[in-house]
Amino acid sequence: MSTDVFAALASPVRRELTALLLDGPRPVNDLAAHFTMSRPSVSEHLKVLRDAGLVTEQRHGRQRIYRLEPAPLRELSEWLTPYERFWRERLAALRELLDEDDL
Repeated sequence: MSTDVFAALASPVRRELTALLLDGPRPVNDLAAHFTMSRPSVSEHLKVLRDAGLVTEQRHGRQRIYRLEPAPLRELSEWLTPYERFWRERLAALRELLDEDDL
């Protein structure tokens, strides 16, 4: 798994862009309309996502359409699975401890 994926998703703006693309491909102008920043700034964030393999860009005339690429996210999810199990176990133990205190 690439550290570029972590770096790309570290930004709240880029996480929001990936969330917007969950519904399907969108033109850059549509994506930029969700932010108060300039369209070139949104394009810079999309470039980071593209460089990390999280989105692809396709040109239709003068318009650029962005599509979410699920493979890096799937890889990230698989990597995180053992940690999710760890926290589930810890939270279950805490719940049991708190339930004992209520008795």
